[in-house]
Amino acid sequence: MTTLSQVAQHAGVTSATVSNVLRQRGKVGEETRARVLAAVEALGYRPHLTARALAEGSAPTLALMVASIANPFYPEFALAAEQAARQHGRFLIVCNTNDDPDIGRAYLDQIAGTLSDGVLVMNAKLRVDDLKMTQRRGAPVVLGMWEKPHEPPGLPCVAVDFHLAGALAARHLIALGHRKIGILFGGGASCIHSERERGFHDALAELGHSDAVVRIMHVHDSVEGGLSAGAEMLADGLVTAVFATNDLPALGMLHAAADLGIKVPQQLSVIGITDIQSARQARPALTTVALPTEQAAAMSIALLLELIANPSLGSPMRTAEAPQLVVRASTAVVPKRRLKRRSD
Repeated sequence: MTTLSQVAQHAGVTSATVSNVLRQRGKVGEETRARVLAAVEALGYRPHLTARALAEGSAPTLALMVASIANPFYPEFALAAEQAARQHGRFLIVCNTNDDPDIGRAYLDQIAGTLSDGVLVMNAKLRVDDLKMTQRRGAPVVLGMWEKPHEPPGLPCVAVDFHLAGALAARHLIALGHRKIGILFGGGASCIHSERERGFHDALAELGHSDAVVRIMHVHDSVEGGLSAGAEMLADGLVTAVFATNDLPALGMLHAAADLGIKVPQQLSVIGITDIQSARQARPALTTVALPTEQAAAMSIALLLELIANPSLGSPMRTAEAPQLVVRASTAVVPKRRLKRRSD
């Protein structure tokens, strides 16, 4: 690997002059600058970003920590965040914690403040204390798509109104006449999806249909989770609609209905939350409540850069646009007859 010293020797200048040319700082004559750039090109020199970060105490990169890169939502968020970071001349490192807080803490210890100037955290199951410790070490932390705008986390964040997202789903199903609704609660009883479910129940109460939920199942936040719950949720033909707190279990419910010979939306309506690409590609296409993913990603990167430039900002909370109902082919008016399985 070519070194800075070799470039300097080839160009007949000092290493400091090469550094000034590459970073576009200091006063360097045009002839000297051209000679240095020619040497860089001839030798194929590339700056060693890690060494530069350690030497200068700053890095041209930002880190994005996600719970599971296997969840298609996170690549979509990461793409938007990477585009926003690149517009500001930054690189984005994506760190997958695989739902393991120990891996997340290791990333914080090894990357934050060294390889990365700041960290954007997306549901990585890290304790607030761990994130605050990272801040005290000089690496700003931003929570992306915080789900409770009414409860600031004590850390900088970009919030999305997930309570409203759940409420929009409830209002849609009630408007279609559904009064026997099942809920797929993705991620388990203690999951952050609780705000989405609370919004769903609150909207039902406001509409005078608190008793419309007849079945609730806690499932893994995945297509497989919705698929495996389908047989039990739909076994007796009681429910006419299913609300999933995320698109993935909702897509799994579409598969389960197909396996049971239940037609969507003629016999069963299904609605999710997020509006991932797969929701648009499903057949039938999934009705969902779209989140402002791209905007939230861009706002999160912008806030992180603000904190890097001005650490005294404290813990601001910025709020993204409201979620929006997107009606597609998986919901319809309540069926006149109870669901029947193909075997019936």
